[in-house]
Amino acid sequence: MNPHRARSLARRLALQALYQLQINPRPWQDTQRQFAEDPEALRVDREYFQELIAAIAPNRDTLDLQLVKLCEIPPSELDPIEHAVLWLGLHELAACPELPYRVALAEAVQLAKQFGATDGHKFVNAVLDRAAQELRPNEYGQPAE
Repeated sequence: MNPHRARSLARRLALQALYQLQINPRPWQDTQRQFAEDPEALRVDREYFQELIAAIAPNRDTLDLQLVKLCEIPPSELDPIEHAVLWLGLHELAACPELPYRVALAEAVQLAKQFGATDGHKFVNAVLDRAAQELRPNEYGQPAE
């Protein structure tokens, strides 16, 4: 399988796991294990999926503090899908400098279009665009290669 596709699928699986953690709170390690053992996980970049969950799940409060500064809706009032997508996007913008910010935004917007509310992707794009300006000032605004 194409490594980019496997990464996209890892993000999708991570989104589902992060959504579940909001709806059914339990130790994040249990949710990570549950999703990693799912037959659907055979098609994903498992290592990247595990890295995402291990980095995001225990740090959701810290990510929410960032969100407070970036958007007008309090994190506790966000739609769970958009909330999870924003956690993913913020994490990738902050912790994955090898991933172009445009890719992080495009992947997040795609997940929000696929799973979120009708116009949720526009909100996700606006918030993560603000985050990219702040977290990637040297890369933001540069022409795409």
